[in-house]
Amino acid sequence: MSQWLLDRLQEQSKELLQPQFAFQGAMNWLRSLSLIIDKHPTIQDEANSLYGDITTRAQNRELDTKVFDNIHFAFQNIASLNALNNDVEFKNDICNSAIVCWHDAIVFSAKAMLFAYYDDDHNMDELSMVNKLWQESIVTNELIPSPFNLSIPTLVKKESEAIIKSYRGLNSYTLDNTIRNETMAYGGLCSSLKGTHGYELWKAEAQIKETDHFKSLKVDNFKTKIAREYRDTILSEGCVNFLVQANRFRGKSNYRDSIFLTYGENNSESLDTFISDLLKVSKAFLKCASIYCSKRVEPGTWDTFVDDIEENTCLTVEVDIIKPN
Repeated sequence: MSQWLLDRLQEQSKELLQPQFAFQGAMNWLRSLSLIIDKHPTIQDEANSLYGDITTRAQNRELDTKVFDNIHFAFQNIASLNALNNDVEFKNDICNSAIVCWHDAIVFSAKAMLFAYYDDDHNMDELSMVNKLWQESIVTNELIPSPFNLSIPTLVKKESEAIIKSYRGLNSYTLDNTIRNETMAYGGLCSSLKGTHGYELWKAEAQIKETDHFKSLKVDNFKTKIAREYRDTILSEGCVNFLVQANRFRGKSNYRDSIFLTYGENNSESLDTFISDLLKVSKAFLKCASIYCSKRVEPGTWDTFVDDIEENTCLTVEVDIIKPN
């Protein structure tokens, strides 16, 4: 079958475009996340256990309001994703829109946790800042349960490879494998983490080469010691975590790759599972955020917030997903 658009895009691509390979990786990453959520005790029980010792923050009405606002944004996006999952028969038509809803539900949930974590306000207009703050606070302090907790706190290749190796152990499964059990799912998560690190490393090195300082070194690669040291100083400030992976995923489907998921081979049956997994994963992440945030805001206000949403919402999704118990 002729694929004119693919051929046209390939002319300008420096790498081989493989839509079906990219599709398989996306499906298997979400399947890995979803399967591990299913195999664990309920995410609610796990989060309640993890956050058992979390204390209420000193009263801060402004930050508490930002927490409620961001949880409500996440709730809205899950309502949209829920409708796309349940009310649309042909999922090819909405898979990219579903990814936008999924990503925004994740980001708003994460921002709510960050506004709940800190005692002072932080600028979170840029996703890169949200990723950085998430790493420094929630990830470093182990405040998010599996399967959202894997991370690499640096982009330096040697250090990152050692971390991935320690995560993986003897598990050799990757996103090339069809995910059928928890062991394969964990391997898939490690594979995704490694792939995202490779992508972020490639981006960072390209940006470093454009800096005035690098150009002043009169080199075009990182083979010299001084170039490597300069590069690694910058790379040590980077990280890969669940939010970075989510941003990469959303970017591929909505900005960088128009043929991703919706061009070429028809994968309608797989997309039914994919959209369902998007919904399950985002609901689990919002549940974790809701439980954590409910413990940090002014006592009594979370119940008032939930009651208010239940009374006034125009959405059809159940408010149970933002109830801590």
